[in-house]
Amino acid sequence: MLKVMVVDDEPYILQGLQVLVDWESEGFEIDALMSNGKEALDYLKDHTVDLIISDIKMPVMNGLELLEEIEKNHLSEAKFVLLTGYDDFSYMQRAIRNNCMDYILKPVSKEDLIAILHKVSNLSSEKESVRETQKNMEDAYLASNLMSIIKGKYDDQNVEYVNKHLQLTGGIRFVDIEMVTDMIVDDEDDSDLRLSQKQLFIACKDILKDSANHFIFDVSYEKDNYDVGFIYCENMATRRDLDEKAFFEMFLKKLEVLFIKPVRIMCGKMVNDVSALSKSYSSCIRISSIKGFHSQKSIYYYEDDIQVVLSGMVLCKNGLDEVISAIQTNNEEMIRKAVADLYEEMNVSGDNNNIVDLNINYLLFQLIHLASEQDDNVNQEEVIQYISEKSFENSINRGSRQHIERFAIEYADYLNGLRKNVSRGILSDIEAEIRDHYAENISLRNLGEKYYINSSYLGQIFRKKYNQSFKDYLTNYRINEAARQLISTDKKINQIAADVGYRDCDYFIRKFIETQGCTPSKYRKNHSM
Repeated sequence: MLKVMVVDDEPYILQGLQVLVDWESEGFEIDALMSNGKEALDYLKDHTVDLIISDIKMPVMNGLELLEEIEKNHLSEAKFVLLTGYDDFSYMQRAIRNNCMDYILKPVSKEDLIAILHKVSNLSSEKESVRETQKNMEDAYLASNLMSIIKGKYDDQNVEYVNKHLQLTGGIRFVDIEMVTDMIVDDEDDSDLRLSQKQLFIACKDILKDSANHFIFDVSYEKDNYDVGFIYCENMATRRDLDEKAFFEMFLKKLEVLFIKPVRIMCGKMVNDVSALSKSYSSCIRISSIKGFHSQKSIYYYEDDIQVVLSGMVLCKNGLDEVISAIQTNNEEMIRKAVADLYEEMNVSGDNNNIVDLNINYLLFQLIHLASEQDDNVNQEEVIQYISEKSFENSINRGSRQHIERFAIEYADYLNGLRKNVSRGILSDIEAEIRDHYAENISLRNLGEKYYINSSYLGQIFRKKYNQSFKDYLTNYRINEAARQLISTDKKINQIAADVGYRDCDYFIRKFIETQGCTPSKYRKNHSM
């Protein structure tokens, strides 16, 4: 509701204006009734209103004097409307110079008052729209500065801006809040997931309203990861009389109420300054590489899940080296034996889950470096993405011998694909496959099997060349072919959808709108001769 102050020394006018219109239905409420300008000035020192309706002629301080004092001392941004008679027009020039918005002739008619209210309401909406646009621009600029720091490509201006606009007290963490999408199948709609990601972003900001600008939409190092970044600092917990873990548990409980889909929170390494935020971000990537090999949790902490204190812990170095060596040779029998020997060695060392976690973490980090050494074009983040994709086996226990054995065999095949450096010739064959079979159910997995290439590696080199995923490339190809048929044939839309590989016509139309910006029927109409 927009708040209104009415100023007039005639009580019957004050009372009459209150009942002349239905203020609430117009979006207004009368907040104050004053008998002269002095009373109004005193009230404005401690209160905010959106509209002031004031008589010109009053004792103590008249309406023009009230207006001039408000303008001179910047007491209020309220719109100002004068109540005037026919003989008061000599005052209007003076009123206009002081930003008087309008006037209403006495006696006040219902129609005139409603017209004024609509004008104020429209101006208020425009002002709010401008304010919201400016706020969005400021948030976007803050996010771009944060992204520069998070990615490690920043300067002093980035750091200065972030320190000025964020509440950073105590230690700082980069926190990744992601939707759990481990079970998403290839044909799920990306636009639906993107919408859910936006809902997650809104829910996060709603929970921590006082720190809403600490959240960043879509920070992920993985294209298919639908996440929200969060810059956490220690005072967020302390000012709520909570320790850090209690804070994140509280945050997660509230998030589960506002956002119905499961989420996973990964808390990166604590750093002392925003300029070191990239180290905290990198530690989140490391958490991502190991989370699939241990018991599932909703909240991960770098210190608990990665930074294992070696004192009193046993690193089975010989067994780990044997597993790595077997993976390098891509010998399935050797891999099975090496993994079995490693688990036997860990069991002898003691029945301690931390021993298993430590050794699996060490193995994964060694495998990341091993892959990077095979092909200079493959960076660690891409390898981590592959590991994350291959780590979720719902049919077997995470971190079990069977789990690691299966992963090691597949990873050996992955390394073999890197060694072959297949990126030089295979992509032209993939392009031909899409041209010839785009309407069929083709996938990276099927293509990988056909050409004896690891599908995850094929996805990496495809994205590197075309700057988009295989799925997006195939979708664009199908939609472009559909657009061609819309212009050059008289086929019905559902027939064209089937021709280019979409059994669900509604899904086809959604994808067409995303790509072309309009419906298929409108596209056909716009391009018809």
